[in-house]
Amino acid sequence: MSEAHKDPERPSSGGAVLVQCLQSQGVERIFCVPGESYLPVLDALVDAPEIALVSARHEGAAANMAEAEGKLTGRPGICLVTRGPGATHASVGVHTAFQDSTPMILFIGQVARATRDREAFQEVDLRALFAPLAKWAAEIDDPARIPEYVARAFRTALSGRPGPVVLALPEDVLAAEVPAPAPLERVTAAACAPRAEDLAQLCAILETASRPLLLLGGSSWSAAGLEALRRFAQRNALPVIVSFRRQDLIDNHHENYCGHLGLSVNPALAERVRQADVIVAAGSRLGDNTTSHYTLLAPPQPLQRLIHIHPDPGELGRVYQPTLALCCGLDEFGRAVEPLTIAGHAQRRAALTQARAAYVAFSDPPPEAASDFVDLGRVVGWLSSQLRADAIVSNGAGNYAIWLHRYFRYRQPRSQLAPTSGAMGYGVPAAIAAKLRHPQREVVAFAGDGCFLMYPQELGTAIQHGAAPIILVINNGSYGTIRMHQERRYPGRRIGTDIVNPDFIALARSFGAHAERVTRSEEFPEAYRRAAGAGRVAVLELMVDPAQSTPTYRLP
Repeated sequence: MSEAHKDPERPSSGGAVLVQCLQSQGVERIFCVPGESYLPVLDALVDAPEIALVSARHEGAAANMAEAEGKLTGRPGICLVTRGPGATHASVGVHTAFQDSTPMILFIGQVARATRDREAFQEVDLRALFAPLAKWAAEIDDPARIPEYVARAFRTALSGRPGPVVLALPEDVLAAEVPAPAPLERVTAAACAPRAEDLAQLCAILETASRPLLLLGGSSWSAAGLEALRRFAQRNALPVIVSFRRQDLIDNHHENYCGHLGLSVNPALAERVRQADVIVAAGSRLGDNTTSHYTLLAPPQPLQRLIHIHPDPGELGRVYQPTLALCCGLDEFGRAVEPLTIAGHAQRRAALTQARAAYVAFSDPPPEAASDFVDLGRVVGWLSSQLRADAIVSNGAGNYAIWLHRYFRYRQPRSQLAPTSGAMGYGVPAAIAAKLRHPQREVVAFAGDGCFLMYPQELGTAIQHGAAPIILVINNGSYGTIRMHQERRYPGRRIGTDIVNPDFIALARSFGAHAERVTRSEEFPEAYRRAAGAGRVAVLELMVDPAQSTPTYRLP
């Protein structure tokens, strides 16, 4: 920070006060598309070189990058966009942060206070727009109150069920001069521990169970909290499964890991959930993809005895009425149960052995059949065996992700960047954010051709800011997921799902990226090694069979 910003006697602009508040919260990186509505903030960032500013090419991509930053760090990812079109573009990242329970703060430049409610240029009622998408949406009318709003925004984003906050910043509020405020204390999330009587009841319920499952989900775990819960599961022979796109919560090679619930769920695992006598759901909201559209557990009173642990009381009993509800921090729950020993290991051990074997059989890629296309199962299996344990893998939305989630084995927490919101286009911006956060780690993005074309321009962002992820573009020439559903519901009536693609290799090279086309599975390992050694963002276009919609479904 410059000496001028340190001087408490010298007035600061509202924009400078905002930057000072972000510094006090330890913000290291902001994602943005620049806009004239918040020029005082940009000007203040010139004097704050410790905060890296990443200028994206599209506000949707910037918001996705900030959301990924929140996933990776557990602190709010920060995004800055302008009013009107900038805000509406960025809303996709806010929606993902909300559904994924990711801490994030979106700051939006707004029209000046004197012109509000006149439909001024690019004016939108941002509080009304974001009220259903964010935990809190507000507008700062007084520059002296910027520290108050920022502190509340961080606490709201972090506490209970984490999520996004949206703050609108009228341009005259940012330009106004106010006395420099005292530095904010760094905000941390409030949490509480489970009660002793609840832990005793949990033990009593588990002691009577022969087919229990420990279901992990949620976003506010630390590595230490997960490790404590893993030791509890291992000591007590509890099969551990995870909710939709939360596969990195436990090492998938661990003997207690038995699979994930989500799209194209292992039929054996789905049946195991139906037949479970107790389900301990720690952190998961038990949403529709995790429960196969609310069929694996029947609302409101599931047949299985449900022990539901969640940091937000609003999620307990929201859909399912649990036998036992624990409102507490997830790490606090893990530490509390770590030393507990539950009687009746023998029956649970047999069930665990069967569940683990079923997972391994389901997640081992089958032998490749002769084909003129790239076999995604073989590609994912190779990456799973070759990438380092700390590699970060991202994806957007599409059937291509089913191969990834089925055959890739995640090793460490915060290594899976996958939108539970089902947002197309997420994988590439998320991978860029991950590589900026962890430049020494391998970062691989999976993107369908339709998914990639949401934000191909962000290759320029990667080149400009020195991010070097490897992007796998899965090319089947269609919106494959919708094509599959279309064929199932309206056989032979194909419309709207074909894509006319550009030359992806020429497009990527025009930005300065390394790019290659892979037409057969056996070409992939060497192509990947060349991409990894390129020293810049790389695109590998994988030509897959357009008819092979999922590992188990082929279009007629």
